[in-house]
Amino acid sequence: MSDPKEARDPDVSAIAALDEPTRRRLYDHVVRQPAPVSRDEAATALGLARQTAAFHLDRLADQSLLDVVYERRTGRTGPGAGRPAKLYQRSAKQIAVSLPDRRYELAGRLLAQAIEESTATGTPVQQALHRTAEELGTQLGEPQGADLAGLLEQYGYEPRREQAGAIALHNCPFHALARDHTPTVCTMNLHLLRGILHGLGERDYQARLSPTPGHCCVRLEPPT
Repeated sequence: MSDPKEARDPDVSAIAALDEPTRRRLYDHVVRQPAPVSRDEAATALGLARQTAAFHLDRLADQSLLDVVYERRTGRTGPGAGRPAKLYQRSAKQIAVSLPDRRYELAGRLLAQAIEESTATGTPVQQALHRTAEELGTQLGEPQGADLAGLLEQYGYEPRREQAGAIALHNCPFHALARDHTPTVCTMNLHLLRGILHGLGERDYQARLSPTPGHCCVRLEPPT
């Protein structure tokens, strides 16, 4: 199984790529345009050498910050129409990096699904939230080759094994939400982690609420 930290490196590299001033100017220019931009157009607009513009545009494309498309600008088709121009446009990929790792989109999806289920079926929202969280956790733990520590790292929990055999989670992926809506978010998190343990077939640990300052509200402890 690949290192889950490596799985997040592309996002970090993509954000770092924008730290170069010329590259950032090119990115900002391209994403503001209503249509894809050619190398020549970008170079002219920003007063750059074509070779410089091409180099940075390709770097942005390599980092999935821009998408590359090919179009014939002449309007001609068939033999003699020439090669399609290489054009750049805003990438459809969403890139986000937060330190410490946060998963607010995941929480938002779970909460939205719970509200929709409650509206459609009359199930209490909290009950629907617990079910959807545990169901998602089970799905996350099911892929063949997944391991507990790796999965927890991948989703930002920063697990640390303790001498007593428990696993403390040093980061809460839902920190701001858990701070302001503690009962709702912490029990959602509890059921999500229970689902992960179930999906992995993990019998050496149980997820339990154990609020501790500076840690996730859930701990993984050996069964009693």
